Formats: sequence, C-alpha cells, structure tokens
Amino acid sequence: MNSVGAVVASKDTNVVQSVDRALTILESIAERRTGARVSDIATDVGLAVSTVHRLLTTMEQRHFVQQDPRTGGWMIGQRAHGVGESYSLHDSLVVPARPYLRSLRDQTRETANLGVIQSEEAVTISQVESREIMRAIAPPGGRVPVLNSGMGKAIVATWPDEAIASLIRRQGLRKMTSHSLGSEAEAFAEIEKIRQSGYAVDDEEYVIGMRCVAAVVMDHEGEAIAAVSVSGLAARVTHDCIPDIADAVVAAAKSLSAQIKDGEPVS
Repeated sequence: MNSVGAVVASKDTNVVQSVDRALTILESIAERRTGARVSDIATDVGLAVSTVHRLLTTMEQRHFVQQDPRTGGWMIGQRAHGVGESYSLHDSLVVPARPYLRSLRDQTRETANLGVIQSEEAVTISQVESREIMRAIAPPGGRVPVLNSGMGKAIVATWPDEAIASLIRRQGLRKMTSHSLGSEAEAFAEIEKIRQSGYAVDDEEYVIGMRCVAAVVMDHEGEAIAAVSVSGLAARVTHDCIPDIADAVVAAAKSLSAQIKDGEPVS
C-alpha cells in the first residue's frame, strides 16, 4: 500500500465525507505517478471499487483526473495541475505583485488583477478590488477564454504567430458578446495592435459593460509568465481614459517584471 492512509470515519462533524474521500483518492493517484488502476486505488484508500469509480467519474468530468485510454490507468488531470500551479505561484508571483495591484487600484480607482494562462484559459490568481460601490469582480480562480480576456491577449501576443494560430484552431473563437473577436484575421490584427502599443484591451469582449486594460509580466528569461490588469465598468473605463490607465498598467507590469528578474524581496 502507498503512504496514503485508508479513509476512516472522522469525528469532526465539519468534514464532508465525499470530499474527504475524493481528496484521498487524488493523493493515491499522485503517489503512483504512472497511472493507477481502480482496484489499486480502492486498496490504497480502503473503499469499495464501486465507490472509487463513482468519485473518479465525477472528478474526471471536472478534469481533476483523467484516464489513459490505452491502459485504463488513472492520472492527475489538467485542472488539478492548474490548482497546484496556482499554489506554487503564490510566493514567486502573487506576493510580490500585491503592492503593485494596490497601487493600481488606488491610481485608477478600479479593480486591479493578476492573471496567468493555465490549460489554455486566462485565470485570475490575485485581485485588489475597487472601493467603488459598482465595480468589476472576477474572483481568483475564475477562468475566461484566452482571446476574450485582456490578460490572456497580453500574454498570447508574446507568442509566435504559429502558436497563436494553433490555439485558435484548437479552441476556435468564442463569440461571448457582439464585441468578441470573430475571425483569425481579426484576432491577428488585434495581436499586432497589442504588440505595437504594449498593452491589451478587453473591450466588452467577455461581458457587455465591462472593460479591462492589461500588460504582460516577464520573468528573468524574458518569458511572459503573467499579466496585470485594471478592469471596471465601461461607463468609467471609457475609450478616452484607456491611454492613461494603460500607462499605469504598463508601468506596474514593468516594475513587477524587474523585481522578479532581480529576485528582490517583497517590499
């Protein structure tokens, strides 16, 4: 048996049994690494094979586990990897970004965000909310199609054209609103605009009435690892205001990039 302990009845009334069992199964799969059979997992965690199979099926639907079609073995899925990546990013990226997000919020009076691309989606990993009563909120962990997101577009604009074309072929272009990108030609025109200006704009492309201005964060090797953004109501983040907001966002992204490259301590 692996070091994962068998599931035992908890005396803590706050523990949800099915969640506890699912997490124990994830631990079992993670330890085996090469793909685990249902019977092996059931032995590891001390549950019936039928129970383990039901929990695996549920987690598979959420992409926390995946099954090898050749061997039938179960492995950790993309969504679980994404959760793990978010944790590992905390000290190296989220913590040093907080002062810059707070400063952006104070300068613009709008919500400031930090995001990355995980499993080909733009994911918010940290946020400092606007103090305005009506404000943009996309809670950390929220996922958006990459090319409907200001932060996603800012990062993707650093990719080679072939990689962008491949992404579009795999995902298509999501017409979330009438403002969303609708063709590959339109997408590449937008990418070129981002490359020229140094920032990306989500101009009501995911939610009508919301705009976002984003700029990319680079690591010590000059690779795009994240983006910072300011998001708010289109009534306040007007087209006339975007250049000034973009200046603040780009400055914050450059300062955060420099801190990450230099390995400076968090101030």
